[in-house]
Amino acid sequence: MRSKLLLLAALAASVAPLPGRAAETETYHAILTDLNAGKIGSKPMGQASFKINGNNLEVHITMSGVPADIEHWEHFHGFPDGRNATCVKQDMDANKDGYIDLGETEKPSGTTMVPFNDKPEDMIIPTNTYPQASAKGDFEYTKIVPLEQLSKTFGRTYPGGTIDLDKRVIYVHGVPSNSNLPSSVGSLGTVPSHVTIPIACGKIEKN
Repeated sequence: MRSKLLLLAALAASVAPLPGRAAETETYHAILTDLNAGKIGSKPMGQASFKINGNNLEVHITMSGVPADIEHWEHFHGFPDGRNATCVKQDMDANKDGYIDLGETEKPSGTTMVPFNDKPEDMIIPTNTYPQASAKGDFEYTKIVPLEQLSKTFGRTYPGGTIDLDKRVIYVHGVPSNSNLPSSVGSLGTVPSHVTIPIACGKIEKN
């Protein structure tokens, strides 16, 4: 009996994590495809990767085909109750004005949650610290986000809520201010519609 117990203990030790061993990472990705491409004169596309690595969330987003030489807001959207978010589709144009606006993303995608600007952990949406597209219409965003701080801010904003990346979608927004959008294109509060109009979306999935 004693030899059997020793064997079981040895097997358990062989699969147990070693003291001080780093936690395994979790990785996620999203492929972003265009929205409103027929109206904005370009076809944005890109990809995003997210890695939970210890106490940090590492974010890397690359985009091409976006309107050039302007700042582009980008965020993950989702439902505070934990429902699974999906990207809006072009045929979800509720007011039939030919554009998908921010309000029309809410039914499939939920609300704007975490910004990818200079300090995502603060969850302050209106800032001027989002990526700036090049003259070629591309940009790259890389940020290491303190996960504990982000989780605390998220929990205060959405009591009981958790990050749950694989239940979220990522949007990229923005067209030039001279785009002459119709007044029917809605926005966020007093933020102009050319800033918040979605131009690309991708579903975040766990690798």
